[in-house]
Amino acid sequence: MDFSNFMQGLTTALEPINIMWVVIGGFLGTIVGMLPGLGPATAVAVLIPITFGMEPVSAIILMAAIYYGAMYGGSRSSILLNTPGDGSAIAATFDGYPMAQKGQAGQAMAISAVASFIGGMMAVIGFIFLAEPLASFALKFGPAEYFLLMLLTLSAIVALSVGKMVKGFIAMFLGLMLSTVGIDTQSGVYRFTFGSSHLSEGIDFLIVIIGVYAVGEVLYNYLTIDQEKREKKKVGKIWFTKKQWKRSLWPILRSGPLGFVIGVLPGAGGSIASMISYSTEKQISKKPEAFGKGAVEGLAAPESANNAASVGAMIPLLTMGIPGSGTTAVMLGALVMLGMKPGPLLFENDPNTVWTLINSMFIGNIALVIINILLVGLLVKILDTPAKVLYPVIVILAFIGTYTLSYSAVDFFLLLIFGVFGLFLKVMDFPIAPLVLALIVGTDMEQNFRMAVLSSNGSLGIFFDTPIAIGLAVLTLLSLFYPLLIKVFKKKGKNPVDPITKDM
Repeated sequence: MDFSNFMQGLTTALEPINIMWVVIGGFLGTIVGMLPGLGPATAVAVLIPITFGMEPVSAIILMAAIYYGAMYGGSRSSILLNTPGDGSAIAATFDGYPMAQKGQAGQAMAISAVASFIGGMMAVIGFIFLAEPLASFALKFGPAEYFLLMLLTLSAIVALSVGKMVKGFIAMFLGLMLSTVGIDTQSGVYRFTFGSSHLSEGIDFLIVIIGVYAVGEVLYNYLTIDQEKREKKKVGKIWFTKKQWKRSLWPILRSGPLGFVIGVLPGAGGSIASMISYSTEKQISKKPEAFGKGAVEGLAAPESANNAASVGAMIPLLTMGIPGSGTTAVMLGALVMLGMKPGPLLFENDPNTVWTLINSMFIGNIALVIINILLVGLLVKILDTPAKVLYPVIVILAFIGTYTLSYSAVDFFLLLIFGVFGLFLKVMDFPIAPLVLALIVGTDMEQNFRMAVLSSNGSLGIFFDTPIAIGLAVLTLLSLFYPLLIKVFKKKGKNPVDPITKDM
């Protein structure tokens, strides 16, 4: 790291106009992240025309602030409404929503904001010192390694379905089946489109997320709406307790670096980072049975990971010109239009832009944690809204978010179909996360598998050719058998005392 470039970047980032763009971008990202379907990629894409008249430095600062601001905001609707704003916020529903149901919405949102802040700051520090080494490491990932990484993610999320692993596998396979809808990119064959040209591009995973979570949740709650008392739900304290902080600290510190490294891998993104961090924390926890029932560490860990992943995704974008996520893919197009050339020479040719961006991330995370904590008191009032008013609003937002994806009425029918499907899954007690995650990574999994097999002339040995591939394969097996191994060890630890030795 060149200290003079760092200080020059800090000076530029502290200019009033750039601070203004950081705050505006972070606030917009937070609001957009809360709305179902309107993720960071959509927000950046919509705002690209605004950046045309801006300085390139200010433009990239604004787009980055929207990106990691949306990571903060995505968990708000997950906690309050059990409706993820984006794929990376799915893990926040596992324990965030149960905390809100127990009257701890304020505490959940506060710990979420602080976890995102710490994860983001750790990732920015990692960006400074590890950008080039991690970019080089990411280049070692071929199709086989990417396939195994995604397989590890799926196995980890299925392993979380303790007591329902069979249902978890069924949900995962349903998600993989849905991911095959559309034109096969390698052969050009239409698959499962039923003659609809709209389905030729596949089913947008955001429609599935909004359908099974938002619409499905509303339909399920309408079944019991008349049984609910009209008392106002308790929102609890606006700040978390010392006990909650103590339980969350180490999961936050572990998940930040994990999310950052996963974010560096092109195509991995916040969804994979948050799921792996959640799975990891549950498996090493002394009380894994508390997860899914309002465990504060089950919320803090994925929130730290997905915000760190958003910072990590900037590394392949800036150092190699390779987008690390869907949002950075949109940003890449915008930067090229602004005359910037992301790649290995960017650090040499335009160091001020890079270091200004890095320093703006420090400022942005500080601004965002303040904004999100100040918004806690306002947002938790959503829980006081009568159900008969709140649920129609959620459905309206779901339809608006769905329509903005491709401006097609066909998506409305898909939304309703997946809403009913989500209701079925909830009634039958199927885990939803394996289905959604499988749909998100399914297409990339298939393509990477086929490319790996083709490059090895049909040999499956390519999946065990490199140390990285072997390591990922071992981790996949461990994640599947870990719950079984834990049960075996617990049974051994509870063996009855031998009556002969007891009397000695």
